[in-house]
Amino acid sequence: MTEPTVREELLGYRQSIDNIDAALVHMLAERFRCTQAVGVLKARHKLPPADPAREEYQIERLRRLAKDARLDPDFAEKFLNFIIKEVIRHHEDIAADLKV
Repeated sequence: MTEPTVREELLGYRQSIDNIDAALVHMLAERFRCTQAVGVLKARHKLPPADPAREEYQIERLRRLAKDARLDPDFAEKFLNFIIKEVIRHHEDIAADLKV
């Protein structure tokens, strides 16, 4: 393979990675918009910020999806746990703000 061909191939991969990163950011933004609305609903109805049964179900579900997609299920679980932790923090903040 010639040097310019390697650079072109690398550039193509990097462009795809950049597109995927942009899509991930937009998907996460949409997810957090939805979870913010859930947080408001929970706070208004005095529901707890966390839902351990739902979290457990989602983790098991994501692990299965990861396995099917040939993604490391442990990585997928760590990623979801990070998101869940942020969502719970947001829900706690929303509940505290609505008490004012």
